[in-house]
Formats: sequence, C-alpha cells, structure tokens
Amino acid sequence: MESYDAVVIGSGHAGCEAALALARLNNKTLLTTLNLDSISFLACNPSIGGTAKGQLTSEIDALGGEMGINADKNILQLRMLNTGKGVAVQSLRAQVDKHAYHSSMKLTLEKQKNLDMRQCEIVEILVKENNVIGVRNNFNETIYCKAVVVCTGVYLESKIIIGEVTKNEGPNGFVNSHGLSNCLKNLGFEILRFKTGTPARVLSSSIDYSKFEEQKGDENIQTFSFLTKKQPKNVSVCYLGYTNEKTHEIIRNNLSRAPMFSGIIKGVGPRYCPSIEDKVVRFADKNRHQIFLEPEDKYGSEIYVQGFSSSLPVDVQEEMYKSVAGFEKVKILRNAYAIEYDCINSLDILPTLESKKITNLFFAGQINGTSGYEEAAAQGLIAGINASCKIQNKSPLILRRDQAYIGVLIDDLVTKGTNEPYRMMTSRAEYRLLLRQDNADIRLTEIGRQYGLVSDERYKVFKKKLADIKKVQLELDKILDTKKIKKFLELKNESYSSLPKTPRELLKRNSITIFDIKDYFDIFKKVSDSILSYVQTEVKYDGYLKRQEILINQMKKNEEIKLDNNFDYNDIKGLRIEARQKLNKFKPISLGQASRISGVSPADISVLTVYLNLMNRKKR
Repeated sequence: MESYDAVVIGSGHAGCEAALALARLNNKTLLTTLNLDSISFLACNPSIGGTAKGQLTSEIDALGGEMGINADKNILQLRMLNTGKGVAVQSLRAQVDKHAYHSSMKLTLEKQKNLDMRQCEIVEILVKENNVIGVRNNFNETIYCKAVVVCTGVYLESKIIIGEVTKNEGPNGFVNSHGLSNCLKNLGFEILRFKTGTPARVLSSSIDYSKFEEQKGDENIQTFSFLTKKQPKNVSVCYLGYTNEKTHEIIRNNLSRAPMFSGIIKGVGPRYCPSIEDKVVRFADKNRHQIFLEPEDKYGSEIYVQGFSSSLPVDVQEEMYKSVAGFEKVKILRNAYAIEYDCINSLDILPTLESKKITNLFFAGQINGTSGYEEAAAQGLIAGINASCKIQNKSPLILRRDQAYIGVLIDDLVTKGTNEPYRMMTSRAEYRLLLRQDNADIRLTEIGRQYGLVSDERYKVFKKKLADIKKVQLELDKILDTKKIKKFLELKNESYSSLPKTPRELLKRNSITIFDIKDYFDIFKKVSDSILSYVQTEVKYDGYLKRQEILINQMKKNEEIKLDNNFDYNDIKGLRIEARQKLNKFKPISLGQASRISGVSPADISVLTVYLNLMNRKKR
C-alpha cells in the first residue's frame, strides 16, 4: 500500500472538510470511509444552519471550506431565523435535499486533486515514539503517513436503540466501527459514552397538512457561501404542528419501556435537543410541544418530524405519532431511534485540535463530543489546515473567541471540556455582535487567504465587496440638501429640531433605514441590498461595537502572554491547590486560556500574573 502525507478517518462533515483542506494545501491525502454511500450523510435533520450554526457555515465558507457552497447548491428552503430580534442572533437555516447534498459532496471529493478515497475500516493508529507513523485497516493493510485526522462521528462502537431492541450499527443501517475505540484507549485517551437521537420519517401523502401551519422560506436573503451568485429558489414548504395532552399521556404510560428511563441507555444525551419523552418528563407543566415537518429531498415522500425524537418501542411510537392532529392516518417509514457511541475527552486535545498525547494525531467532529453537522465541519476544516501546517512546518491556525464562532467552539472544547454533546449557541459567544452572519467573510477571508485555502476567484469577490462597502461609507458622509432632509423627516414623522446633515446622521435614527434614504435621496446606486444591510448594521450598532472592541483589546493582552507547557504550577505557592491541579492538568497555552478554565478564579489569575512579571524581571 502506498504512503500518504495524511490519512483522514471518516467521511462525515468533519472528514470531508479535513480531507479537502489537506488536499487543496498540496498534501497527498487519503480519505477512508466505512461506506462511500455515507459521505457527508445528513443522518439527522435534512438541514444546514440554524441559530449560531448558520454563522459557523458561513465562517467555514469564508476560510475556503465546502459546506456553504454545497448547501447553497441543494437548498429546498432558506430562512433567516430570529429576524424579530437583534442582528447578533440572526442566523440562516436551510432545508436541503439530503440525497443531492451527499452526491454533490462526493463528486467534489472525487474530482479533488491530491485526494484518494477508500472504503475500508481503520482499526488501528500506528504510533512510534509518541508520533503517528500510519494506520492499519480491516484488510490488514498498513498505510504509512505523516499525520492522521480522526473524524469518526457517531460510528465508534455505536449502538442503535429502539425500545428493548438494540442493534450494533451506525445511523440509517450503516455499518459501525469496531476496534478503533480500544486502540484509542490503549494510546491513553479517556473514552466517553454519549447518546443522541432522531425522530421518525413519515410518508408525506399520509399527512393531513390542513391541520398544520405553513412555514414558508424567505426571498432575496443572503446565502451561506459568499461565492453563490444566483439566489436559490424556495421549492418546498415546511409545516408547524404540536403534540397534545393525549400524546403526553401515551408517553407517560410507557415510561417504564423507555430505554432512557429503564437503564438500557447509558450514554449522556444532549440537554438542548432532548427526546420527546425527556421533554414530557422535564417540562411536565407544558401541555404541548412544537413539531416541524421538513422534507428530506426534492422528489421523495419522506418527511422528517423535527422535535419528535424518541427511542420508545415501535408500537408506542405508532400510537403517539397518530395522536397528533394531522397524523391520524400517518404511516411511519423509518422509526425514531437513539444512538450511543464512543468519543474522547476533548480536554485531551490542543487548540490546534492536535492530541496532547500523540504528535501529528488530530481529532475533529463528534469524536470530540460535539453535536451537529456545522460544528463537525468547522472542526474538520481547522484540523485539516493544522495537520497541513504540521506536515509543512508552518505556524498553526488558532482562531480567537473574538474572531469567529469557530474560535468559541474550539476554545470551549479544549478549555472547558463537555460532559454532554456540545451544541453551538449564540449565547456561548461573548462577542456575538461582532460575529454576525453577514460579516464572516470580512472577519476571516484574509486569514483563509494567508493559509492558502482562499482561491483567486473567492478573493476577487471579497475585494469587490470591500470596495462596495467603502463606496457606500464615503456617500454616508456627504452633505445632503437641507430642504430635502426636512421634507424627508416630515414624511417619517421625525423631529428636525436637531437637523441631520448626512446620510450617516439620518441613519442613526431608529425609525430610518438605509433603504428609506436610498429611495428618497436617490443614492447608493448599483449597490446590492446585502452590502447596504451590512453598512446599516455597522452604523446603527456603532457604539456597541466600539465597546466590544475595548473588551477584546483587554482580552488580547492576556492571550498574548504565553505559558510554558512544561511549567509546574505547584511552584507558585500563592495559587490555591485546586488552581494548581487544574493548571497542571490542562497546561494552558496562554494566560487568557488559563482564565477560562473551570476552577481557576480571577484571584488565581492575579497571582499568576504577578509571578510571571517577577520571572520576566529576573530574566531581564
């Protein structure tokens, strides 16, 4: 078997991004998969994006990744969530054709230069003197390489659970992985057991849609990829419905048969995406819960019932689904199930996603304890970039919390760890007003270019956007005709006791939009609505953005103070015992990271700062 620069284990969303990044950065790469039909498979919802996840997808795109491009190609319906709230929490979400999404990603991989694919199971990672040298597959072939990226998703020793029935397999009947978990254990990794689940898929023609509320897509809004030129059309409609007291009674009467309560399920499930039986128990005061009907593809008849995840026995599922208004005659095509799987403790990896224990061994996706396609793809991209940097002796890419949701995601994983499947949310980002959906390219395209993933075509589009923004900003400060301003303010029922003189000053008023100014004063010609919306946000939130910049500059100072990985914190007598133990265990790379470790207090950071200052003075 020939040798490679890198081997990527697993072809889910993390594996695809990692393999593409490595190959595009001129590394001879092998992507291995248990089944070529599972490449980029949407095992749960047929959707990309959502709150905070939309931002992740656009950040992947801005850095030169593939998920946003692939999502835009296969959209069934596109919506902007939280439009009634502030811009900081607005996120794109798209229903996508799951079969077309898989096919187009597979084709992208097949056409990629420097990338080979192989259907096989990797059963062992080969290590010599704490350094990766290759892998061994289930055909007993040895494949030598310089780096390995593990992106095994939910397939490690996975188990499907429906009532009292358990099956040793992966999602959708795909084969699972045996042996690699033991290999990781033997290499010194702590193995955790997590659980997630999925609802039933039902036959579209068996649903009475008149009893559900239509949920249509939005027109003329931004897409995930900044390269997408043609606005995708909304070709499908989703629907909103509710469970009822009868549904809940059926569930309560069968809790003794529910695997999560009977003890069959041992893995820890996601708190933010509970099964319907968990919701009925935890929120006993609620007499109904939302469910959403989402099409799985453009031409098929399978409907995904979001919000109705369960692992109850099939006879109970049949009864509870039919208790919902509009589901009286529903036909279940695929039953809901829970899935348990092995993952590692994310505290065993560095901010580069390289293992602390084994050099040139990287981890990305659900193997790190996360949940969600977007979280996985983001990690895969960063792991691929950093594996390439390691192979080529270049500086790694570590995104800060103020630069990207990707930075927040990875920092949380490697600094705080997770005791349940980790899900990205806007509330996790302290600088979320800066990390908006509309400015991911402004924040990250130059970084992607620096690391070699942003193509000339993408960079040209980015530069044009910057030029358009500059053009609008110059027009914002031009003096307008006073009489015309007064008439405009009268039409808007606005006071002109303090008369604005420029579009920028007009835009500072809450009731006035940049589109009002554009139409009335006939300015900002030939500029796209997306550019105008971006500029409007920057002007209206200017004060808040400046405040966040001040906080970021303070945070950066601590991030710039690097800590020695070999330092023994027991030598600092002023630190509390818990802080010494935690710092010695986690070995933070900077003072900033040390400050975010659970159990390390602000007082401990003060003591550590004083100690570092004393050491620096002694050196000088």
